[in-house]
Amino acid sequence: MQYKRSSALFSEAQQVIPGGVNSPVRAFKGVGGHPIFINSAKGAYLYDEDGNQLIDYINSWGPMILGHAHEPVVEAITTTAKKGTSFGTPTILETEIAQLAVSMVPNIDKIRFVNSGTEACMSAVRLARGYTSREKIIKFAGCYHGHSDSFLIQAGSGAITLGVPNSPGVTAGTAKDTLLADFDNLAQVAELFKNHKDEIACIIVEPVAGNMGCIRPSSGFLEGLRTLCDDHNTLLIFDEVMTGFRLAKGGAQELLGVQADIITFGKVIGGGLPVGAFAAREEIMNYLAPIGPVYQAGTLSGNPLAMAAGIAMLKELNDHPEIFKSIAAKTERLHLGMESVLKKHNIPSTINRVGSMISVHFSNEPVVDFASAAAASGERFNLFFHGLLAQGIYIAPSAFETWFISDALSNEDIDKTVRAVEHIVSQW
Repeated sequence: MQYKRSSALFSEAQQVIPGGVNSPVRAFKGVGGHPIFINSAKGAYLYDEDGNQLIDYINSWGPMILGHAHEPVVEAITTTAKKGTSFGTPTILETEIAQLAVSMVPNIDKIRFVNSGTEACMSAVRLARGYTSREKIIKFAGCYHGHSDSFLIQAGSGAITLGVPNSPGVTAGTAKDTLLADFDNLAQVAELFKNHKDEIACIIVEPVAGNMGCIRPSSGFLEGLRTLCDDHNTLLIFDEVMTGFRLAKGGAQELLGVQADIITFGKVIGGGLPVGAFAAREEIMNYLAPIGPVYQAGTLSGNPLAMAAGIAMLKELNDHPEIFKSIAAKTERLHLGMESVLKKHNIPSTINRVGSMISVHFSNEPVVDFASAAAASGERFNLFFHGLLAQGIYIAPSAFETWFISDALSNEDIDKTVRAVEHIVSQW
């Protein structure tokens, strides 16, 4: 396939946009080459500016569970747009989607809508700090919760340590309140509580990680976090920006059987439009302004286009729960097909899968946290990525990102992908 126009468009974009992109992973820096510029999408396919059709395994990083340009979602957006695109005042759509979300997700009474997953996680942490009157938080290496200052922290000299900023512009003062542990390491979390007694407001975690590949925590990890939080009067935040309404109607809480105190959402809840949300029990949510002391606001929060798209999406997922079995089955078909090919050709690899999230790692060792994900062969992944792209298959341009499967994907698309993998690795 040729991508000459995309190359020219990227050169043009670099003149007026930092790095030529509005989100860093899009720049292909992790895999080399230049990004593909998309003109349109429908169902399971992207159509780029060079006229190529691509099988899409990113699906806008998760929200397109039912495929691109899904007709009920598009109809909801266009009908609403004709009435106006933004008011900055309450609409009935906000109440309708709030009622729907609360009915679908366990352990929440109220929800507030924002404009992105980053904003949702930032607001959830502020709410937890206000509710507990504490300042420190615990996060896990390799879990991504957006680009708010509190989350752009990396480990210092040891795994159990005060964090240090990993981006200029994040102050040391902010970093000192973020404590880090390795994902799936309950002993490290217990040690942090021991060393910071009565200081920790919350733990924030991806219940199924999606930013070091797809990683399901081992049995007992989330349950252990729940117990530690209960023992220390600390709130547990599940970042379900990726997993919410994707792994089950009730998200990871429903799938894994562990309840969090605050849950953050994004992506799916707006049907693919810019949106985020955070939700909790009534006594926690009532700490928010205007009825409580914790301030949070946004002119475009609850935007009618996003709310209408979200209602259309959630209604379909709520009314047709068989969708979750369908996309999980398609993901399993992809998993087994690729795994068979990789084993046939003796390629060191491991594939992680939870529901409709999946990732391929070129390593003989299990990938269970950031360190093991980083130890996999990045060189082989880059060859894999570009090999698939050359055959019209678009996966995440980073070894540290999960793939997202849509129900629009056909078995024929999956089998074509497996054949493409066979073609690539047979030449290694």
